[in-house]
Amino acid sequence: MTSYVIEADGGSRGNPGPAGYGAVVMDASDGQVLAEAAEAIGVTTNNVAEYRGLIAGLQAVLRLGGEGAPVAVRMDSKLVIEQMAGRWKIKNEGLRPLATEAGALVRRLRVTEWTWIPRERNKHADRLANEAMDAAAKGLTWKAGGTTQPEPQGEPPAAAGQPPSPSTPSPRIPPPTPSPTTPPPVAHQTDLLDIGAISEISAPTASTAAAQQRMATAPAKGTGWAPPTRVATSLLLLRHGETALSVERRFSGRGDAELTPNGLAQAAAAAERLSREPYRLDAIVSSPLKRARQTAEAVAGRTGLDVEVDEDLRELDFGDWEGHTFTEVQRRWPAELSAWFADPEAAPPGGESFATVARRVQTAGERLVERYEGKTVLAVSHVTPIKMLLRLALTAPLESLYRMHLDVACLSLIEYYADGPAVVKSFNDTSHLRG
Repeated sequence: MTSYVIEADGGSRGNPGPAGYGAVVMDASDGQVLAEAAEAIGVTTNNVAEYRGLIAGLQAVLRLGGEGAPVAVRMDSKLVIEQMAGRWKIKNEGLRPLATEAGALVRRLRVTEWTWIPRERNKHADRLANEAMDAAAKGLTWKAGGTTQPEPQGEPPAAAGQPPSPSTPSPRIPPPTPSPTTPPPVAHQTDLLDIGAISEISAPTASTAAAQQRMATAPAKGTGWAPPTRVATSLLLLRHGETALSVERRFSGRGDAELTPNGLAQAAAAAERLSREPYRLDAIVSSPLKRARQTAEAVAGRTGLDVEVDEDLRELDFGDWEGHTFTEVQRRWPAELSAWFADPEAAPPGGESFATVARRVQTAGERLVERYEGKTVLAVSHVTPIKMLLRLALTAPLESLYRMHLDVACLSLIEYYADGPAVVKSFNDTSHLRG
């Protein structure tokens, strides 16, 4: 197993003043730089910035090595090192939430040392923090490699490049905000970018359109683009079951991996759940990839529905990275991987960018909501498309991608209203796997 080293720093030009942090993650065996992070964080103190640098470094190690990865932490902040090591008490209440957040990350890793180092030995992280603050002073944002880009202004255009017309119903899914994501620090079995917590699922309130129509008698104010309605279109999102690649934490995109025996059992458990009350599925739509179709067919066998295949629900194409571990990709394609992290339009060699996935997934979601208005649809797909649909429904910031975790065979639920926003009703429910 790869061992990691975090060097982190933070600074404030005024204390409090304009602040930023920097963090670098290296391979402990050869010192190879595996990840960099930096950000300007507004006006705050040195200590807050230093904690933010530590948190960014711990998050990067989780993305790289997953749960239980061994890591040594080195900083030139005596305060942060001693407090995290438990040798000093936290007297500043303003730092306590940051220490708590860092502590939660530490418990998911195996920290082998907390070491104070002099500032001259922490030059890399210090440089990153200063680059981020310098960029912010110019109205720019820091990018990996020390480059900068202008701050984004306003919302990105819709997928078709045109704003919605007042003569048509309002979009049920917001325009995408493509963003790079990173391969997962896998807690159980994951494909891609999985960090986060679990919440319970509720039954779709659109089990039958007729039942909801009885609730629609109360006066409602519409948008003017569509008739007022209380009837939701429920989109249940089911991630496929376990595969050999997910067990081994390998990039699993367009490759047609099959479910393992455990994955088939997970699909059967999901099918049993979805075949009984209060679930009343009206349609099943699946990614064309075998692992998703096997999962969808298990549900179809219990419900008597046919499986419709939608090409736009397929996983991101990882190209030459398919089947490799994240560490293997780091060593063989370091420049390409850095570009992939920094730019959503960048794609793996021979693969597909996250921006492309965002556009096609938005199209698929809008198509399903329009076709099955007022009904309950099960979409069987993969980590990336499911997270894209959830993020679009929430109109969530880019950082939300790094705070979602999707287990194999988990269920999530989004409800769409023609005269209102999309509502995420539940997320990453695996209660059917615990019975």
